[in-house]
Amino acid sequence: MNEHEQLVDRAARHAHTVVFLGGLDAGKSTLARATAAFALRIGRSVAYIDADVAEKTVGPPTTVGMKHIRSADDLTLDALAHADALGFVGSTRPQDDLTALIGALQRLRDRARTEGADLLIVDTGGEVSGIAGELLKYYMVDVLEPDLVAGLQRGQELEPIFGIVDRFFGIEIARAPVHPDVVTTSVEERMRAHEKAMAGYFEGEQQRFRIKPTVFVPTLPPLYDLQTLDRMLVGLSDGRGGFIGLGLLGYVPQDAGLRLTTPVAEPPKALRLGSVRLEDTYRAKRVDLRNLFGTE
Repeated sequence: MNEHEQLVDRAARHAHTVVFLGGLDAGKSTLARATAAFALRIGRSVAYIDADVAEKTVGPPTTVGMKHIRSADDLTLDALAHADALGFVGSTRPQDDLTALIGALQRLRDRARTEGADLLIVDTGGEVSGIAGELLKYYMVDVLEPDLVAGLQRGQELEPIFGIVDRFFGIEIARAPVHPDVVTTSVEERMRAHEKAMAGYFEGEQQRFRIKPTVFVPTLPPLYDLQTLDRMLVGLSDGRGGFIGLGLLGYVPQDAGLRLTTPVAEPPKALRLGSVRLEDTYRAKRVDLRNLFGTE
């Protein structure tokens, strides 16, 4: 067995929650899927949480997605793309709303356990350097409470995070080099992949709903110019703390109102504003809601 096969074997047989860490293009998703496949073959009940809000395996960009793996068919990329449950972060940069990301992880972790998952596999994003990367991974490990952290690293790049995991949590760490099958992608290639994934989410049959300005969080200021919300991304609340999908706001000049476009047939109970505006190409442009609302 090579190092990667040993890591998969350890995680699939013995872990109850395993978190995969690594920088960009490290092979985290490859090993997470391999772990799920092996665990399934030996009879374990598996749930896969995709905590990467940019390079998505489960669910659309700007979300945390959870998928129950009940058969090998669930591990195809097309099947994984359709989440069983979503948490809305509202950005492809986790540091834009760390509170939303950690809250989504906790809710989806609890839901996966309640729905019978014996093994929880968590695939994370490539933010591993500097203060932002260290704090992000610290809070992820804190809320997920894994019994195994699996790191794929180039050189010693994850050692600061491993040190934090060891000092603060005393959790077992499994180290391995970057997976040999990894294909390195450029920034522009990743951006095009984000656009393609978001465009794919909004293609096909769409529902359109008229939206009242009272259904948002954050709450819109009095007499707010709704035109500034044109093409803003929103999360569709199920009214029970979770989200049923994404929507795109559109300004309707004829009645100075808002329209929601979404592939989700069920009308949302409320809407949470994200911090991105989608251009016509579906490229996400970051928006600071405090500046947008003129508030602190």
